[in-house]
Amino acid sequence: MNQNKAKLKFYPNKFEIIEDGDHVVCAISGKNIPLNKLSYWSVDLQEPYYSPVEVKVRINQLKNNK
Repeated sequence: MNQNKAKLKFYPNKFEIIEDGDHVVCAISGKNIPLNKLSYWSVDLQEPYYSPVEVKVRINQLKNNK
């Protein structure tokens, strides 16, 4: 990883690279996610997640804020 953070636009089944880079940062854990390993994101919140664990954390946070 060359440590250049990408900026992405998330869609339901794909993402678009807005600014070139090799990774994004998980919105929950802060872990770097190489773009070729990125599988989890929220279209509504426009944020990436490292794994299903972080997705669940975000869902629980949103439920608790209602």
